[in-house]
Amino acid sequence: MKKFPEKFLWGGAIAANQAEGAYLAGGKGLSIADVIRVGTTNPETGELFRQRDDHVVDGIYYPSHKAIDFYHKYREDLTLMQEIGFNVFRTSIAWTRIFPTGEEDEPNEEGLKFYDDLFSEMLKRGMEPLVTISHYETPLPLFQKYNGWEDRRLISLFEKYCRVIFERYKGKVKYWLTFNELNNVHVFPYTACATIAEGERKMDIIYQASHNMFVANAIANKLCHEIIPDAMIGTMLSYSAVYPNSCRPEDVFESMQLRRRSLFFTDVMVRGEYPSYFNRIREEKNLNLNITDDDIQLIRQYPSDYIAISYYRSTTYIAGTPQIGHTGGILGTKNPYLTANEWGWQSDALGLRNVLNELYDRYQKPIFIAENGFGARDKVEDDGIHDPYRIDYLKNHLKALREAIYDGVDVIGYTWWGPIDIVSAGTGEMEKRYGFIYVDLDNQGNGSGERKRKDSFYWYQRCIKTNGKSIDEE
Repeated sequence: MKKFPEKFLWGGAIAANQAEGAYLAGGKGLSIADVIRVGTTNPETGELFRQRDDHVVDGIYYPSHKAIDFYHKYREDLTLMQEIGFNVFRTSIAWTRIFPTGEEDEPNEEGLKFYDDLFSEMLKRGMEPLVTISHYETPLPLFQKYNGWEDRRLISLFEKYCRVIFERYKGKVKYWLTFNELNNVHVFPYTACATIAEGERKMDIIYQASHNMFVANAIANKLCHEIIPDAMIGTMLSYSAVYPNSCRPEDVFESMQLRRRSLFFTDVMVRGEYPSYFNRIREEKNLNLNITDDDIQLIRQYPSDYIAISYYRSTTYIAGTPQIGHTGGILGTKNPYLTANEWGWQSDALGLRNVLNELYDRYQKPIFIAENGFGARDKVEDDGIHDPYRIDYLKNHLKALREAIYDGVDVIGYTWWGPIDIVSAGTGEMEKRYGFIYVDLDNQGNGSGERKRKDSFYWYQRCIKTNGKSIDEE
């Protein structure tokens, strides 16, 4: 029978830098997210791009500084999520609230207490915390001094950070994720691993930073199981679907290679081994990497317990075209069989079922859908906020998810991305809204900040109450 497991985890997901605001409150330091501006349109391509500054410039609006003020309003927001019926809520810990520069000897108690209070509030409301340790918010000084994860010194700094939070929250958090969408290092290395990767050494930097994060991931896995034996710790990757644009063999083969560029990250962190195809990559790109025998042993001994994914859309790929992307995944050629939102993201529910089967066949590890969502401009009307497009997307993807579970895929849970409107990671906009809960703020942070329920709020509420049975209702 097609149904969701009885103890399935239903909820939503946010990230500290996109929601909390209060960017210097409570002793917090600057992160790499705190110097990225709201997106502006490139006049030549029409694409939105986000300018990164070396420091905070007076008079410039940085979306992370205010965001939706979840830092001060989390009780109000969690009350709304409790009303929907969440039994899990994904958020991240801002590294810079715990170690403001990343290099302090002792953690910041005020930052630790904030997350103590936040996690207690979640548990009180029946929500399991699903916590990302590093979600696009590496301390800015670690980028400025070391070019981020290119430098091995970040491994020990991350280990210190992990040890502190595992010890502090071991009685509250059972589900952990080390890094957010690490495979996006190829697309935007600054965000994914606090690194500028350019020039002749670009690929060296990308693969060295990735390797250092693989080692840090293994160390975090080891620590987590020592400190919290009953916890699960996973890795989170961007896994929207990629199809060949045609049955031309070159399209098929190069699409496979492009896909494998992302699968490489789970191959290492979940299987615990560098895959054999990496030998050719290393030789052809003439990579000069610092990989020790001890590193390989750590990676082998401490793989991830489960795989968390973001899935938003799919694309097609034509052999020989540039391999580019954004926060939604690889950007290829549009699929004529699919529709897209205003930002060009093509909805493909069946693609989710495809990806879940692909990953479970390859790894045989539980999967958590940590991000899935639909961005749109919502209109506030006198009789409410009507978002049938979001409900359709959600319903279709949950049906595909249920089919994947029936296929035999072990899925732990589902957290919709942005259950409350938050700052978009890709564009910095507030007006690209994902939430079931509307937040009255515009792209420059203007507005009352008032929260309002959308139609999708009530649809998801009924879905959770019936453990997914209601998705078949008209």
